[in-house]
Amino acid sequence: MSADSSSGPKSEAAASETLRPEPVTTVKLKGTGSYTPKRVLTNKDLTEIVETTDEWIVTRTGIRERRIAAPDESASDMAVEAATRALASAGLSANDIDLVIVATITPDMPFPSTACLVQDRLGMRKVCAFDVEAACSGFIYITEIATAMLQSGRFRHALIIGTEKLSSILDWKDRATCVLFGDGAGAAVLSSQAPSGSGVIDTRLGSDGSSSGILYMPGGGCRIPASGESVAARHHFLKMNGREVFKIAVRIMEKATLEILERNRVPLEQVRCIIPHQANVRIIEMLSDRMQIPMERFHVNLDRLGNTSAASVPLALDEALTQKKIGTGDYVVLVAFGAGLTWGATLVKL
Repeated sequence: MSADSSSGPKSEAAASETLRPEPVTTVKLKGTGSYTPKRVLTNKDLTEIVETTDEWIVTRTGIRERRIAAPDESASDMAVEAATRALASAGLSANDIDLVIVATITPDMPFPSTACLVQDRLGMRKVCAFDVEAACSGFIYITEIATAMLQSGRFRHALIIGTEKLSSILDWKDRATCVLFGDGAGAAVLSSQAPSGSGVIDTRLGSDGSSSGILYMPGGGCRIPASGESVAARHHFLKMNGREVFKIAVRIMEKATLEILERNRVPLEQVRCIIPHQANVRIIEMLSDRMQIPMERFHVNLDRLGNTSAASVPLALDEALTQKKIGTGDYVVLVAFGAGLTWGATLVKL
């Protein structure tokens, strides 16, 4: 796993990473699955909750509706649904899996991990299971972690899941944030196999903690534990400086996409589809303009689902596969950014 270096002259170590070494094994994308809650919350519905309009939301974000989980529906519930569908897609049973990784910022509880709850609900063997918190980049992070663990030879089949109940941490009085997010889960099964020309080719990850203050939730950790005062101060809701996030997101996602392609000698023209984190259609449109590729080569579903954080990329990936927008032999780039700040891009050949 490698992270982006800081700006300035490249070091010898960074230069040595220009080309990817050939892997010992191939990690294949065996199957995908997704789940979204039944309840649809439209922009019109939001006008009855907060001062906003459909035009204001669509113009600034491209979002028209999003899914909201039921009060008794948790991140693990949604993860189990998506995982069950991914296993069926892969033609595997729960007992074939020996690694479960969940990416989420809205776990059922601080501990135990949501992955352990999923493992138990699926009736799996006592396998390795843990969570990763990298916000909207979470699925890219766990793809790299699972790929490395599978290539170690100690694991054969990994179930990776992005799941979020963001509605549980939204301030429904803040129109700048509550209109953006939705709930859902996406999952994939990765399997190790003999070297071949397809599979998860490479991933590039990065982070910048100096920008942590533009997207965060202040309460709930050891710095501001839950109390009457913290609840009254609304510390347990997501906070975001949308303008700053927007500016950084465009630059980072373009850079991550171009770097992963250059590192693996894959021309942008050969990429069938880019599956970006679904945060704001204007970000995706700007990426399209800066990289001079048509919007048709990006898969977009945020108009219907909004920003689902760690679930965003796997939801879009499963949808693109289901709709046959991508298929065997296609190069696909998964790219995301999120709180941390974190970011990453994965190159896959299906």
